[in-house]
Amino acid sequence: MNFAILPSTALWFLPFVLPICLWVMWSDLKAMRIPNVAVLALLAVFVIVGLVALPWSDYPWRFVTMVVVLVLMFFANMLGLMGAGDSKFIAAAAPFIDPSDAGLLAFIFAANLLACFATHRIAKNTPLRQMAPDWDSWDRGRKFPMGFALGGTLIIYLLLGAFLA
Repeated sequence: MNFAILPSTALWFLPFVLPICLWVMWSDLKAMRIPNVAVLALLAVFVIVGLVALPWSDYPWRFVTMVVVLVLMFFANMLGLMGAGDSKFIAAAAPFIDPSDAGLLAFIFAANLLACFATHRIAKNTPLRQMAPDWDSWDRGRKFPMGFALGGTLIIYLLLGAFLA
């Protein structure tokens, strides 16, 4: 795997992004919502840590990426393809991704989405469900807590970028 993200960049972001992504994953599993404050916290991490983690020439372009992704996600939400929290999280996560890694990120997301979906459905239909009996995601029919896969994907991307790039 060839990553464009620098290991030092991923290592700068990882300690701050990890707890936010875990919070997003837990919140979406428990309540089927991604808190706005989590999305704003992720954006704040990029704004502050990005100043140190990224080359000056890349930093402003990552905001352009975020705006483009936000507009695309707005339309995806309007079309009912995803929830508003998912759309906002994707936009807030976009600046952490090196644009050259978009294809690699799509692969990571697809594999992680399948793993998260299978894990969720297995846990939902086994005694494991009793570990968190009050989670809303168990009883939402065909709906899936996408924050589970989205948060995990950003964590995996940064981990792989930090240690395999």
